[in-house]
Amino acid sequence: MEKRPTSHDVARLAGVSQTTVSLVFTGRNGISAATRERVLQAAAELNYRPNLAARSMRTRRTGRLAVVIPFAGLNLAPILEGAVTTAREAGYAVEVVSLSNEEIDALLDSSEYEGVLSFSPMPAPRESAEESTTAFLALSEFDQEMHATGAFSDAQPMVEMMERLVELGHRRFLHVAGSPTFPSAVARRDLYLATVDRLGVESVGVVANSWSGITAKECVLALPDDVIPLAIIAANDILAAGAIRGSVERGWSVPGDVSVTGWDDAALSAHFIPSLTTVFQDRVRLGAYSMRRLIATIRGQEAPEPETGLQKVIWRESVAPPSTR
Repeated sequence: MEKRPTSHDVARLAGVSQTTVSLVFTGRNGISAATRERVLQAAAELNYRPNLAARSMRTRRTGRLAVVIPFAGLNLAPILEGAVTTAREAGYAVEVVSLSNEEIDALLDSSEYEGVLSFSPMPAPRESAEESTTAFLALSEFDQEMHATGAFSDAQPMVEMMERLVELGHRRFLHVAGSPTFPSAVARRDLYLATVDRLGVESVGVVANSWSGITAKECVLALPDDVIPLAIIAANDILAAGAIRGSVERGWSVPGDVSVTGWDDAALSAHFIPSLTTVFQDRVRLGAYSMRRLIATIRGQEAPEPETGLQKVIWRESVAPPSTR
């Protein structure tokens, strides 16, 4: 019988230490892309697969889950918090790894994890020739560029904000739009226009079309003097901050001459002067729900009911009845 290759064989062929091989196959950070590729090539050449402890091989239970994040710079902390807390409460240990699409199959084939939750929409892993028992779930709330889709591209809270502004007496609106490459920005722009038509109010334009607060400020500075009173609907809090800055530089009061709304409930939004009316997205709850889905798959249980109400309007000081000057 042919001897099964070991991690020492892979290390020897790749010219690295056995520890490096172990780190590569557990998805740990700190390994360069070139070294990782050399190890994976050596493993493929030897047909090497990491060996589990005997108990894990018998029971197919390791008590370990992996969460794959696309890259370190993206702020996924709230979703990660919800996912990891839920997993630990269910008795699992969680490792956070950063892998490319090409490396996901090696992670699943290792059988070191009972389940893998990917924060980026990686394609479904190939069917292994071996009996793979590792469950895999990729979030559908982000596209390949990690732009919000799904529940977080639902622009419905904008309707609530605009209807409230009309109730307060506003009849003239401006939309400071986000980048059209983001599904969420497109949804907010389209629903803004549809709501303007439905409510029979005036729109003085859709401006910016980027996520730059400076651009938002410049757009407000370019408005005609007689545009106030005005309600500004910004696609996120950064744009709202730029719009407020532009209004203040023109000597317009916020609120009063100008009411402003944002989106995302950024950490400083409650501390703006005035504090910003915005839309809160419950990313912790999304992370918890996604982990519950993965655990249900692992345990052969029925999938949990989808979460609803992940977004809600947070009313603050930046919205008020228009001034009468």
